[in-house]
Amino acid sequence: MSLSASLPTRWMPPQFPTGILIDMRIAGIGAGSWGTALASLLRSKGHDVVLWDIDPEPVRSIEETGNNSRYLPGIDLSPGLRATTDLAEAVAGAELIILAVPSQVMREVAEEIRPLLPTAAPDVVLCSVTKGIEVETLMLMHEVLEDVLPPEVHPRLTYLSGPSFAVEVAAGLPTAVTIAGKDLTQARRVQVAVHTPYFRPYLTEDVVGVEIGGGVKNVVAIAAGLADGMGFDANAHAALITRGLSEMARLGMARGANPLTFGGLSGVGDLVLTCSSTKSRNYRVGQALGQRRSLQSIQEELGQVAEGVVNAKAVHLLATSLGVEMPLCNAVYRLLYEGLSPQDAITELAARDLKHELPGRDIPE
Repeated sequence: MSLSASLPTRWMPPQFPTGILIDMRIAGIGAGSWGTALASLLRSKGHDVVLWDIDPEPVRSIEETGNNSRYLPGIDLSPGLRATTDLAEAVAGAELIILAVPSQVMREVAEEIRPLLPTAAPDVVLCSVTKGIEVETLMLMHEVLEDVLPPEVHPRLTYLSGPSFAVEVAAGLPTAVTIAGKDLTQARRVQVAVHTPYFRPYLTEDVVGVEIGGGVKNVVAIAAGLADGMGFDANAHAALITRGLSEMARLGMARGANPLTFGGLSGVGDLVLTCSSTKSRNYRVGQALGQRRSLQSIQEELGQVAEGVVNAKAVHLLATSLGVEMPLCNAVYRLLYEGLSPQDAITELAARDLKHELPGRDIPE
């Protein structure tokens, strides 16, 4: 059954009054579900949007039918959305570039975009909507982009995250997200560009916190799905989300994030969403693992990237390098990469030494 089949039929997304439409030239990089949903949203505001992907299949589908039948089946995209396999065509003249590619290819894509930036608008702003950590370097996406792109572009790098299933955004259902940027003037440009009556973006300067939240929540979602797949109920589900949030905050603060960020949309908001719905690919991976299916068969069935599988390794390595204790995420890593069984993972977590709930506090002997 298509994801769209479960969407409500009575909701009609409101339209912006004509007087506040903003016509920008926008390049969407990556025609997966999330990149396509955002491109359709932006086109609905009257922006001139060109969506690029290396894969000709979704590009052909969008151009010929107005749908992305592979990634968003059953969803009609905004009329006038264009798609191409020519990266230079997408970037040329762009005032905003949306980067919606898997975390492990962000560096490669950024390297291809770098020589094309002189063809974009002189003040082009870039917005990464990718959630993940580069395994080889343990860099967050903003560090990857700053490593690849020229220094003069760095103040114009921004990052969008938060509780946002692509299928709901594409269908015009109400959504709130966070946009992070070291320069809030640039982040504000993205905020205005993407804001619609059903898509509400907030701003923050905490780039690290937003990106840590986006990376860790996918790993915790696998754990939540695993527990549900094993037949556990609401008590375990709530405990996993809560302890996952604690691990997310510990890792984020070790990287210099503002702890308050994890109580926001890109922290607990995204965590609750991703851990609580089969619309989440990471949740579905965990759920199937809890039913004793093989990871290979699960990934073949998904047909899309589940970032949590790769990020389990990246989060584990980053936490280890920083000396941050993350038993839940570590259990997911061992489950995926070291052959730990689901039952043993749960047993080991339950058998850990008793502790104070707040970090750094001792308990009586």
